[in-house]
Amino acid sequence: MSLLRACSRPSKGLSALRSPLRSVARSNRSLPPAVTCTRTRYQMTFHRNMSTISEKETIVKLLYNIGSRKEVEQYLRHFSSVESHQFAVIKVGGAVLTDDLDTLASSLTFLNRVGLYPIVVHGAGPQLNRLLEEAGVEPDYIEGIRITDAKTLEIARKVFQEENLRLVEALEKLGTRARPINGGVFTADYLDKDKYQYVGQIKHVNKELVESSIRAGALPILTSLAETPSGQILNVNADVAAGELARVLEPLKIVYINEKGGLFHGVTGKKMDVLNLDEEYESLMKESWVRYGTKLKIREIHDLLMHLPRSSSVSIISAEHLHKELFTHSGAGTLIRRGHRVSRHTNPSKLDLDRLRILLQDNDPDVLQGNTSVGKYLQSLEGQDVQIYSDAAFDIFAVVAKPSGDGIPFLEKFVATKTAVLNNVTDNVWQMIKKDFEKLAWVALKDDPNKTWYFERADGSYTAGDKTLFWYGIDNLESVQGYLKHFSEAAQRGQSGATSSNIAAASAGAPLFSTARGVRSFSTVPGGQRGQQRRGFATTSSSRARIGLIGARGYTGQELIKLIDNHPNAELAYVSSRELVGKPCAYYKRSKVTYSNLSPEDVKKVSDVDCWVMALPNGVCKPFVDAVVSKGSEHPLVLDLSADYRFTNEWQYGLPELYGHRAKLSAGNVRKVSNPGCYATGSQLSIAPLVKHLDGIPTVFGVSGYSGAGTKPSPKNDINNLRDNLIPYALTDHIHEREVSRHVGAPVAFIPHVGQFFQGISLTVSIPLNKTMNGNDIEDIYREAYDGERLVRVFKEGEIPEVKDIAGQHHVEIGGFKVHSGGKRVVVVTTIDNLLKGAATQALQNINLALGLEEFAGIPVKP
Repeated sequence: MSLLRACSRPSKGLSALRSPLRSVARSNRSLPPAVTCTRTRYQMTFHRNMSTISEKETIVKLLYNIGSRKEVEQYLRHFSSVESHQFAVIKVGGAVLTDDLDTLASSLTFLNRVGLYPIVVHGAGPQLNRLLEEAGVEPDYIEGIRITDAKTLEIARKVFQEENLRLVEALEKLGTRARPINGGVFTADYLDKDKYQYVGQIKHVNKELVESSIRAGALPILTSLAETPSGQILNVNADVAAGELARVLEPLKIVYINEKGGLFHGVTGKKMDVLNLDEEYESLMKESWVRYGTKLKIREIHDLLMHLPRSSSVSIISAEHLHKELFTHSGAGTLIRRGHRVSRHTNPSKLDLDRLRILLQDNDPDVLQGNTSVGKYLQSLEGQDVQIYSDAAFDIFAVVAKPSGDGIPFLEKFVATKTAVLNNVTDNVWQMIKKDFEKLAWVALKDDPNKTWYFERADGSYTAGDKTLFWYGIDNLESVQGYLKHFSEAAQRGQSGATSSNIAAASAGAPLFSTARGVRSFSTVPGGQRGQQRRGFATTSSSRARIGLIGARGYTGQELIKLIDNHPNAELAYVSSRELVGKPCAYYKRSKVTYSNLSPEDVKKVSDVDCWVMALPNGVCKPFVDAVVSKGSEHPLVLDLSADYRFTNEWQYGLPELYGHRAKLSAGNVRKVSNPGCYATGSQLSIAPLVKHLDGIPTVFGVSGYSGAGTKPSPKNDINNLRDNLIPYALTDHIHEREVSRHVGAPVAFIPHVGQFFQGISLTVSIPLNKTMNGNDIEDIYREAYDGERLVRVFKEGEIPEVKDIAGQHHVEIGGFKVHSGGKRVVVVTTIDNLLKGAATQALQNINLALGLEEFAGIPVKP
């Protein structure tokens, strides 16, 4: 049985798959019930028969068993956002190499199979102590540092090489390339020759050896031995060596793997889940149980994190649970971070209001949806009895409204950035809130993407309408009956939700809900943009426009489904995919929708759809389009994501920001829309403002993430082929070259490339000018052209958009505006997410306009 089949077996094997790394590494006896293949057969299936892409997809599916899809995808995207050598430095304790080598090798292989390259530094303390004892040498330490004489160094060198080779061989057996690096990375001086003898203090790290290994596709496996400039070998504590390496590489994660699986409190014996050094370091170091190696480890970690970006963190974990620590919010070991010192206030005027304003403008659903402004919200807090929580970096902001008398406190605001979520700052604040308030209530939308987080922290909940009331610490349900009654009645009346002031007042008999003020947000992600529904044509009596999607297997289809899921005035009616037929649509949370396999004849018979979206490859959708159009002049809206209808005047080209298309799309008579291509959207927005100033052919140098190559395996989406590579293709006559030229009304040269990142496009556009201009002139032209456009951001002259900042965003960024010294050529740089504004977001924008809905409904628009 292949692993892929094992993954799809019935639920009896699910619990066993919660620790997939162990099932990879250990014997057939310890494999979970659903995976009955032997280790040898697993290796053959996994390493030989699977293509790189399907193999990666299989492993990601395994990861879904230890964390939510959202968590796994979030962390994979996070870890893949940096250079390969900046993912993680992993320090492995010597005891792990002795007792858990197979599990460690499998854990590292697992990471490598999803395109990650952990850098391993290992110790060999227990092995060295055993050999020293056999040689009659008594180990000696001062402040946790091993005194290393000549005999000890001789044995240490030998044991380090042996253990290094054992780990490399274990990895190679699993099909993972690994390179042993026993020297040449660390250059050191004597730490204190009289005191410690042959112990080194690292002065320089040669990262080229490490990067060279990764470029060659091999995991670098390092010992902690160092050399002086003259070649004398010195012993260095492996924790220290890993720390010095991390200082140079600045990885996202530093992981210490030990046999205990974490850091344990010396008095209570309990594992310490999280250490926030900014708040806890000084008191921790005074604890009597923190001594010797433990004190050295904590001090080294502290000093290391003080030199790294605040987003870096250190995890202490067992090899078995490495994947859970890296890919879930809850983790499994001990997470050590600088943290963000969280402060309490009762008045927002005590905060840095400029930084708070930025946080809320970018992350607060109320502000993003236009329900309130930051200024109005802060003003509403004046005079209220509230407890405010915020951190020094302004990655999180929470407000609890205190009740009068014996009422129940209400959490009216909980807003956090992705950084706060990934670093568990949200949990830190939550613990502070629980410490300050024995009971609490809060409200969230029923289909909020964070609902699992809320349920895990609530003792009870009640759903009415489209909102859920949560609470904790309330033992007597009679005390919340009044709340539930008002909550249910307000939902039936369609009122917007609860506010802090009237929740707190409810216990005194005041009205619970208010129509004058909107629901206060409890959210860690931005909400959708909710607009007012305008009149348009519809084929059903439902208050929501019903959308059918044909060909939903690809990345664009997935992103469009997510957007529809958050749309206030639309819903997913049908989703058709031959490959996924019969499976539930995991990306649509609002209700259960199952993948079907609709034929053109089936589409012709459907009468309850307002819009059909064709998400099919070029040249495939015509039979489905014909089926929709056969319904006559009043047929449903049909939007095509392919290039099939971008070159005909019978279809409305859907680029609202240009050519007066917004007015045409919203006129009420458009029933066929051709969605522009991703490259074409960015290129047109880059060139159009300067069309009347052209003197020659603009040249577009485009680089797209490999998601643009689709889900079907090919050299252009093979991460091994893309690693340290840039692939040009279709050097002339690319279909987007013709598309851009047609719509801007001038010939354009386009040279596409695929890069090694997943998502986003960078376009460097060289534009010849017919008159002398400067950068300010160009910037002014673009600002005027896109004034008021909510999905186009114009940078200042000299500011260059970067593709890492556009991934996951729904707008386009245009900047650079660098003019040649001759004054007659300008270079414009544009970035766009190929799956969003380059595809799904633009599709929803066009659908909204054509159906008479608010243009940006369902699209998270940043102010």
